[in-house]
Amino acid sequence: MRESVIEKYLVKQVKALGGEVRKVQWVGHRGAPDRLVMLPDRFATNPYPMWFKPITVWVELKATGVAPEAHQLREHDRMRSMGQRVEVIDSIEAVDRLLA
Repeated sequence: MRESVIEKYLVKQVKALGGEVRKVQWVGHRGAPDRLVMLPDRFATNPYPMWFKPITVWVELKATGVAPEAHQLREHDRMRSMGQRVEVIDSIEAVDRLLA
């Protein structure tokens, strides 16, 4: 499946949950994820109001069956070592798993 089809589905599903998706460009950092998914979590507490805590996920979109390149994997590992959540999404089912 083409990356653009998966991206459209991701955006539609995130918006249905009250979230937002941002396309990101990184200056001087090849391989960084290209999307930021922001979701509300209505069951979390502090430091936000009792009903709201945001959830952010960096998403690398790929066409089905296309693996991230080595430089992308290195950048994802760097981000994860800093406590960031990074997911590689290459299918509609992977979007559904992310948002479950």
